[in-house]
Amino acid sequence: MLDHVPNFVRSTVLEAQKTALLEELRSKGIRQEAVLRALKSVPRELFLPQALHGKAYTNVSLPIGAGQTISQPYTVAFMTELLSLRKEDFTKEKVLEIGTGSGYQAAILAAMGLQRIYSVERVPELLTEAQERLQRLGMAVHTRLSDGTLGWREEAPFDAIIVTAASPDVPEALAQQLALGGRLVLPVGTKTQQKLYRITRIHEGSEPEAFRAEEFQNFRFVPLVGEQGWREG
Repeated sequence: MLDHVPNFVRSTVLEAQKTALLEELRSKGIRQEAVLRALKSVPRELFLPQALHGKAYTNVSLPIGAGQTISQPYTVAFMTELLSLRKEDFTKEKVLEIGTGSGYQAAILAAMGLQRIYSVERVPELLTEAQERLQRLGMAVHTRLSDGTLGWREEAPFDAIIVTAASPDVPEALAQQLALGGRLVLPVGTKTQQKLYRITRIHEGSEPEAFRAEEFQNFRFVPLVGEQGWREG
């Protein structure tokens, strides 16, 4: 809690915490400088309720309302690295995010220099707040209120898709909206424990052989609710 301290002291404390967090992420294996620079430049506290600003640069997930959370910074960094975004093509890569939430993940992508970012959220109040935050920061992100498990068919194909909620399986709609060579990063498992996967489209078509799956470490996310995810409740 930093509500009781002057703005200068508050900002100094937060900057020190941010520096420590970035060092922690490096020690955990985050190496892409574009990702680290984005985490440094985006003020995470602006994507949190004011009462939680003092925890903005702790490496934990935090509640943002409507039963949703903002992922811990390590998770954001790790998943962003797995997207395998090509620095030389940052202005060309077309990325879809499923689960806008507070808007933080989309802001990280925008801070990296991506210019074609699409984000889908199913909770109206979260989407409205995220839109306002991103607009204040001057970040151009296309947003939509919809069932994220169905993706954004009208804007497909995508070079990368990132899903920030846990699915019981890979939503077929998202896999089919990948461009050739496109990467889908998402957690898959039960409602309480998941593994992170990267699905790469290596051929045209819908058969399993058209995709390559890579498995990574365990994570815990809120459930991905929708037609091709978990049912409401």
